[in-house]
Amino acid sequence: MTTPKSQVTPTASHQVSVLPDGLNFVTNGVASVLESGLLGGVELPSSCRNGTCRECMCRLVSGNVRYRIDWPGLSADEKAEGWFLPCVALAQSDLQIEQPFAQAR
Repeated sequence: MTTPKSQVTPTASHQVSVLPDGLNFVTNGVASVLESGLLGGVELPSSCRNGTCRECMCRLVSGNVRYRIDWPGLSADEKAEGWFLPCVALAQSDLQIEQPFAQAR
């Protein structure tokens, strides 16, 4: 589920769990989920890092994110199905995400 930018203020650290391998890292709600993963030793697939190429697309199993940009490169159906782009997504709670190509660094 995504939250409009105007309704959130990043303040706390959030735990991110990456399925299916059980990788974990912490994010602060200011750095993107992708950036936080890299800082925390977890590499998610990526390319453009601006929400257009869709290389980093993951499924949000649980938790809430908001976006740095108004409409990331996802269709309304994809968003409704739980897909999100971690390169432009900011965690608003603990997250459980699915990305089978994630790797420990």
